[in-house]
Amino acid sequence: MKLSPAMPIVMLLAASGAATAQSNITIYGIADAGIVSERGGAAGNVTKVSSGVASASRLGFKGSEELGAGVSALFVLEAGISIDTGALASSTQAFNRQSFVGLASKDAGSLTVGRQYTLTYNALGQVGDPFGSGLSGSAKNLFPVAGANLRANNSIIYTTPVKNGFSAGLLYSLGETAGDSEAGSQYNVSINYAKGPVNARLAHNHRNNDSATLTGTDSGRNTLFVANVDFKVVKVFFAYSNDKGLNSAPLNNATPLPYGKVFRPSLRGDDTLVGVTIPVGPAGTIMTSYIRKNDKTALNQDAAQYAVGYVHALSKRTSAYTSYGMIDNRNGAGYTVGNNAETGSGDRAFNIGLRHTF
Repeated sequence: MKLSPAMPIVMLLAASGAATAQSNITIYGIADAGIVSERGGAAGNVTKVSSGVASASRLGFKGSEELGAGVSALFVLEAGISIDTGALASSTQAFNRQSFVGLASKDAGSLTVGRQYTLTYNALGQVGDPFGSGLSGSAKNLFPVAGANLRANNSIIYTTPVKNGFSAGLLYSLGETAGDSEAGSQYNVSINYAKGPVNARLAHNHRNNDSATLTGTDSGRNTLFVANVDFKVVKVFFAYSNDKGLNSAPLNNATPLPYGKVFRPSLRGDDTLVGVTIPVGPAGTIMTSYIRKNDKTALNQDAAQYAVGYVHALSKRTSAYTSYGMIDNRNGAGYTVGNNAETGSGDRAFNIGLRHTF
């Protein structure tokens, strides 16, 4: 009998009652839906109901078990859900967002294996982007964190314990190409600091572009520095990425002709973000950012993104949001204004919606 990608989720839901009696298992998720209005694309203007505008909608299972001597086993299985249709976000992967298992120790750190976020993507979304990789101001619209730069299959991640605010991470993803252990592999390292009002990370990603039929290709390399400083009345954000080589700047938008013309990823350039968040009363937050992509190839296909947004907490788990973003493309560049779950179709977008976590 052939099982659909949804079957493992149904089976886990059915078994969760019995499982929680023996181990620590949590069912969690995000339900996020909003109205998205896009302008300037090749197909014309689009207004639609979208899922995952501020944060991608998901259903997840996570658990841990104490093994003794301060060591715990842990796992995460997380599937993307399209709230607007009720469908799974992926038709081929039951747990397309994350799926990993590992061990964690307060003294020795953690080691996890599976499909996981890269350290570079986490640094950008968790520290460098005032929009948290969501809404029409998402840094994903211009920063090179698509594809394998966002999540890595067959990956092993070691994270050190935190000492005096410092920690570090190391990711290695096996390419699993027959006859060549290096082909398709990826390594990613990060050094992190978080203490008081300062949060900063430095990450480097190296991607081997060889395959079973193609060898000797140029590797993709990204070096990212992100930081934010909380002054209470305003939090200031900064991000800078230097990108070199094939697949160093994969396009977030997989559409080959976003504006009806050919547009290819840059092979050399850098990206800079400056932004702020401003608390408004006890429940509101204003967000704004400016991003500049500097293409250093002969094509000089630069772009700049301007964005502003507002999130209002209705409770600890529910918030309403709105945002507007626009991209100024130069010399044939074809970047689009998307959000957390979608890549967008044009150079301007307006969002309004609701997010609930559980």
